[in-house]
This record gives sequence, structure tokens and C-alpha cells, in this order.
Amino acid sequence: MNLRSTQQIQSRTVKTLTLGQILGGFGLGSTLSIGALLAADLSGTAAWSGSAATFSTLGSAVWAIPLSRLAQRSGRKVALATGAALAIIGATLVITAASIRFFPLLLVALFLLGAGSAAGLQARFAATDLPSNKTAGRDLSVVVWATTLGAVIGPNLFGPGEVVGNALGMPALTGPFLFTILAQSSATAVFWFGLRPDPLLEAQRLDAAAGNKARPKLSFKGAIGTLQNFPVARYAMFSIALSHMVMVAVMSMTPVHMTTHGATLVLVGFTISLHIAGMYAFAPVFGWLSDKIGRLKTVVLGQAIYVVALGFAGLGSENHTTVAIGLFLLGLGWSASTVAGSALLATSLPADQKTNVQGVSDSMMSLAGALGGAVSGTVLAAFKFVGLNAAALIPVSAILILSALRYLQAKAEK
Repeated sequence: MNLRSTQQIQSRTVKTLTLGQILGGFGLGSTLSIGALLAADLSGTAAWSGSAATFSTLGSAVWAIPLSRLAQRSGRKVALATGAALAIIGATLVITAASIRFFPLLLVALFLLGAGSAAGLQARFAATDLPSNKTAGRDLSVVVWATTLGAVIGPNLFGPGEVVGNALGMPALTGPFLFTILAQSSATAVFWFGLRPDPLLEAQRLDAAAGNKARPKLSFKGAIGTLQNFPVARYAMFSIALSHMVMVAVMSMTPVHMTTHGATLVLVGFTISLHIAGMYAFAPVFGWLSDKIGRLKTVVLGQAIYVVALGFAGLGSENHTTVAIGLFLLGLGWSASTVAGSALLATSLPADQKTNVQGVSDSMMSLAGALGGAVSGTVLAAFKFVGLNAAALIPVSAILILSALRYLQAKAEK
């Protein structure tokens, strides 16, 4: 296959992934907030409201690895469509759990919904399957950017979803999950019929044609072995995971901090919307930067933005405007680090090991986020918001140290 044909397939692949991400975002944009309300209602106590985020994040972490292995064996479209299908089952079980008022079933449903998030994370790597390393950052960032529409508009479908649910006689709070089913069904169709030829299978064919007959080791142990042999990929994975931990830890406690300091729910919602815009809307800018100045430098830029963001949010914790600026910058730092780190991971691995390691990376990313969210409440209670932001500088410092070591190693290898 000539270069022009590969570029045509890549262009069609990115367009398909972008559309699928938009649809998937609509379906998952409001599930966590509504899931928290349902968890409190069905369990009978607000203490279980956090279980929605816990089980959804855990599901994303657990499903990431088997979906990546499925992609390696059967192609991206099968894996992405399977992730969307599991989310559809999850949304259906949410409605069922509310109908029969059975809390454990709700937890299972939220765990299955996590597969939709895992598929969304995998989609960004699908944009880098074909050999186009020079534009890997740009292509990956466009798919990340597509999440903006669903992430911002999705939560606003709560009201219309309730109207539809009430008209159909559904249990309270379950109407929006009809939109989840419709959106994920549409995303499944887009992935299934749009990814032709399948980018990962095409990349494997090209790799085989080039004489690489190696059989991939589809296991966690195999992924760890690959990371030991490819230090750049190891650095990228840790950068992605730790950057995600910083973002989740601070973002998850911001509504709690602001409301206890007199902020209205409207102001809190506006602040989180600014944060989401920072996370996704500027992804193409950081994708372009990672291709132009280098992915490692863009990761470092992301950490520098984090330092400024944590300074604004922490030192200005008593001022709602300053906190909002800090949260916007926090989103920008996450975007730069995640886009550049993901592009670096995708371009630093051999074709036969990409999906195996990418699955482990996505799993580690979700688990790191869950850990950040889990400890952030304790840190906030003990050291207030300024202390939480100061503590978030620890993983930022770790990434900067790893970046310096990676730079020195690269320089020594020349």
C-alpha cells in the first residue's frame, strides 16, 4: 500500500473516531452525577453516593485491559463496539435497578458503564495505529477534542431526559439513561461501519509485510516486560497516570470547597464547565505542539501549567474567581500532559505490543485517578484546599524529575 492510500485511511479513521467520541460523550456525560443521586436514593444514605464514581472508575480500569486485548486479536472496531455495547447493558441495568429498587444491581450497572469510558480512552490510541508518527499528536488530540461536545452538553440533558422518562412512566432519575442507550448504540454503529479497513488490523498487515513476524504477548506480564525494554514508553505511562491523579484529586474536591465557602451551585457548575473546557477544547493545540516541539517538552509544559494552576487554586482558595482560573488552568495542564504523553506512548512502542501496553496504561490512568479522588477528601479535611493543592505538587514534582532523567538519558544515547 502506498503512502497516499495510508493517509486516506488515516483521515477516514480520525473522522470516524471523532464522530464516535462525540456520540459516546453524549451518552456518558451525565451518568456519574445522576448515578450518585441514584446511589443515595437506592441505598438509603448519602454515604453511598460516592460509590457511583468509584464503581464506574473501577469498571473503566478493569475493562481497559480485556478491551485492548480484544483489539489486538480482532481489531479496533470490534473492541470499541464491544465497549459501547457493555455500556448499553449497563444503562439498561441502571433503569432495571431503579425499577426494582435493588442497590447492588446499580453498582454492577455502573461497573459496566465504565466500559464505555474505557472505550473512549482506547479511541484516542486508535488514531495512532497507522504509521504516521509525524502527526500522531495532532490526530490523537482531535479525537480527545471531540469529547468536548459530549462532556459539556451531556450533563445538560438531565432535564430533557427526565421529561422523556416521566412521559414513559420510568422511575425517577432514569430518563437520561435512555439518551445513554441511544448515544452508545449510535457510537457502536459508527465504529462498526466506519472503521473500514480497521486501522489496527491494517497496521498489523503492514507490519507483517515489512517482515515482522513476532507474535504479541497479550498479558499483563508481557506489557510489564515491554515497558522494561522501552523506557520512553514507561516514562509516558507514568506521566499520564500521575497527571490524571493530580487533576482528579483537585477537581473532585473543588465543589465541596466552594460550596462550604458560600459559592452557589451555578457558580460551582460554571467553574467545572471551565475546567472541562480546559481539558478538551484546547487538545488540538497541544497535539500540534507535541508534534512541533516534541512530546517530552509538551509534557513538561503541562506540568508547568499545573504548578501555576495549583498556585492559583491553593493560594487564592478564598476567592471564587481565582479558584475558577486555577481549575481552568488545571484542565489545560491535564490536556497538555495527556495528549503529549499518549502520543509519546503510541509512537515509542513496536506495533505488535502497542495495544497490550496501551490497555495497561489506561488501566493505570483510571486507578491513579481513583486513588487521587479517594485520598483527596482526607487531605482536604486535614489541610484545607490550600493543603490539597500543595500535596498535588508531589506527583507534579515526580513527573518533572522523571522528565529530567529521560532528557539526560536521551542525550546520552545520541
